[in-house]
Amino acid sequence: MAGFKPFTPRPQNNAAQGNQNRGRRPVKENPNRINNEITAPTVRVVGDNVEPNLVLPLAKAIALADEMELDLVEISPNAEPPVCRIVDYQKFLYQQKKKQKEIKAKQTKVVIKEIRFGPQTDDHDFNFKLRHAENFIKEGAKVKAYVFFRGRSIVFKEQGEILLLRFATALEEIAKVEVMPTLEGKKMNMILAPKPKKN
Repeated sequence: MAGFKPFTPRPQNNAAQGNQNRGRRPVKENPNRINNEITAPTVRVVGDNVEPNLVLPLAKAIALADEMELDLVEISPNAEPPVCRIVDYQKFLYQQKKKQKEIKAKQTKVVIKEIRFGPQTDDHDFNFKLRHAENFIKEGAKVKAYVFFRGRSIVFKEQGEILLLRFATALEEIAKVEVMPTLEGKKMNMILAPKPKKN
């Protein structure tokens, strides 16, 4: 047909906006509601120079914080009524971040390395594995040494225990026995942990 133009759909504005917003950080980064962001009509107020068990309407609580030139920060939103602290919010955030860093520093990951023996391991193999264990312990890892008993070799379980105790004795200057040799199925396990370093 003369003058007919094929229909071309216009790009969706919403999609375009979605692409523009993708990757942007949300505007609000505060983990706590503060001042006028607080929605509870009544709050329990705590903080320095605040009388104990003070419960106020939200507007009065904000006014009290303003008088002190501080912020009203909601710290326990699920309490009844919610608990709010009058505090310098930037200082409050700094202290929270500092606490989180200290907690993470204390939560060091424990690495456990395994050393496997047979019940009749010869001296060469024993010493080879002993050197590996020394390196693991010095790096701060724990060592799980175990003897694996195949088939009828379980009759040598006493030899397996002697071998593990000999292994622990060879490492006694740098490691302590955390779990004594224990038979679990076809395995006899023992766990060694690094000794605390002397100052």
